[in-house]
Amino acid sequence: MITCEQALNKLADYCGRSERCISDVRNKLVVWEIAKDEQDKIIRRLQQEKFLDERRYCRAFVNDKSKCARWGAFKIRYELKKKQIPEDLIRESLENLDPEENREQLRRLINEKRKSVKGKDEFEICGKLIRFAVGRGFSPEEVEAVLRDKQ
Repeated sequence: MITCEQALNKLADYCGRSERCISDVRNKLVVWEIAKDEQDKIIRRLQQEKFLDERRYCRAFVNDKSKCARWGAFKIRYELKKKQIPEDLIRESLENLDPEENREQLRRLINEKRKSVKGKDEFEICGKLIRFAVGRGFSPEEVEAVLRDKQ
């Protein structure tokens, strides 16, 4: 059994190494079997001491997933909702994405994937590319626009 003070210290270290959200921290506390009222106190303390900030987490998540993992806005939104991030923070963070940079990212992603996609004709190849890019979180309209530009 872990004490509340030990949990606070471990979580301060955990949050200090990388941005975390409240649901990540709460999951740890549940695993450590910390009482609900104590969980709330620990989370408030981490927020007061700036170890935990959902707005900062959301911005970092959007930036990392769009630039490094090359996800589209739909997948980023879905993953943030799974982490119980408030909708207004998600919307605010996604508005910071540069649409032109996002489109260029999608273009590069499709061009790389096109090299490995096999199909009997261009229609089949385009269908596979659309499914791939939509799975990465881009809208079908964005994908089709990029594919039209290439043809």
